[in-house]
Amino acid sequence: MTTHEGGFISRLSGRWAGVLGLALMVAGAGAGHAAPATSPATAIFAGGCFWCMEPPFDGLDGVVSTTSGYTGGHVPNPGYEAVSSGRTGHAEAVRIEYDPEKVSYEQLLDVFWRNIDPTDPGGQFCDRGSQYRAQIFYQDEGQQAAAERSRAALVANKPFAQSLITEIVPATKFYPAEEYHQDYYLKNPLRYKFYRHRCGRDERLEALWGVDDGEKK
Repeated sequence: MTTHEGGFISRLSGRWAGVLGLALMVAGAGAGHAAPATSPATAIFAGGCFWCMEPPFDGLDGVVSTTSGYTGGHVPNPGYEAVSSGRTGHAEAVRIEYDPEKVSYEQLLDVFWRNIDPTDPGGQFCDRGSQYRAQIFYQDEGQQAAAERSRAALVANKPFAQSLITEIVPATKFYPAEEYHQDYYLKNPLRYKFYRHRCGRDERLEALWGVDDGEKK
């Protein structure tokens, strides 16, 4: 190979190296700007017995999961017996993981209201005590504002005469309940239906909100 030929090949190799480098830079820039996957958001609501609060949300398109648990109290790592005593300050609650591109927090609020008695200051339905209170636990200013708008709209247009007393409070640590409480309505359908009927939940909901619209289970 002559010196001239060697120089030509060297220049050609350098040119192709530059083109390849530019292509890799463009590809890397494109990858860096790819749209990230949507992370699930969470909502926390207390509405009396947590067994009865999972089904209405599990039936919504966009809800990833529901978890029964305890929140709003002052004792770390509470168990069912302790919470049931009413001495820990916790409420039975559900934590909902959802895809905000498919279902909004406002839609979750609508389902929440339709599945509680917001006029009851002493518990929910047949379950009495502060551990069965109805509350909305907001996790940021956006959830707080949405919850307050939702409550204000309900106060202005509520289909019942009694005052609405459900509180909107900051979220505190959520403790998942024991495994046998999770998806109780699926694991023990007959016991669940018997409990729900005996508690008078559906009768009271219908008296408050009217004909069942498919949200109650």
